[in-house]
Amino acid sequence: MQELLEKKQIKNIDFNCDLAQSFGVYKNNAEYELLDYVSSVNISCGFHAGDPLIIKKALMEAKEKNIVIGAHIGFDDIQGFGYRETQLSEEEIEALVIYQVGAIISFAKTFGLEIEHVRPHGAMYKQAATDFTFASAIAKAIKKCSAWLVYYGASGDVTQKVGEYADIKVAQEIFLDKTYTTEGIIDFSAKDNSNFDFNINRLKHLLSTSEIDNNLGGKTIVNADSIHFTNKYENSLEIIKTAREIITPEPVNYIKAKNSGWV
Repeated sequence: MQELLEKKQIKNIDFNCDLAQSFGVYKNNAEYELLDYVSSVNISCGFHAGDPLIIKKALMEAKEKNIVIGAHIGFDDIQGFGYRETQLSEEEIEALVIYQVGAIISFAKTFGLEIEHVRPHGAMYKQAATDFTFASAIAKAIKKCSAWLVYYGASGDVTQKVGEYADIKVAQEIFLDKTYTTEGIIDFSAKDNSNFDFNINRLKHLLSTSEIDNNLGGKTIVNADSIHFTNKYENSLEIIKTAREIITPEPVNYIKAKNSGWV
């Protein structure tokens, strides 16, 4: 059950998007259009997407824009590129996570860069949003890679409890285009809403009240450390440009440091 949350104004928030969502001849250059408007990126690790040259390009683009970098982990395309759940043992999950995060950490260090967070992709993200045991296995594996990494997960009780259980920093993430239940959980079976006015009005209301509209027509208070933006819509660039005019995003670690008085 969702923890009791207080209605409040959100003054600081991260914007994130995915990079290196390509492989070989399958290119996705539209993703780079979002880099001027986000404060963090999630770079694919070579499983569900990304190959060495594409990962390098993504790292260099993020470095040029001075954007915080994270690892975008997932199942491979056979296990479940999209939203097909995959049943793995904790040992298998650990190996899967460490292999991908370790690769990106090493790759980034070659160019003087650091990885600050890890975000699951697709089926892994969906399963981690509702399955505490599965999400905990991911979080514990991430912590083994580095105790300084932040685990990005879907906003809700599961992500909050995983952070406490695994003793790892978490960033609770919101989508402007997805349907939410009254408990503040994503309804992955519902069609995404790319309507410009819907997305922007939802953002404004979220920032002023920390509430998001739910599938029963009401409002649900949520934790929101980050907002995920996609490039898959024709109006994706228009949405994030306008969102950036409403609030200037800041990376999760910077926000936490600022709020603690360190900066």
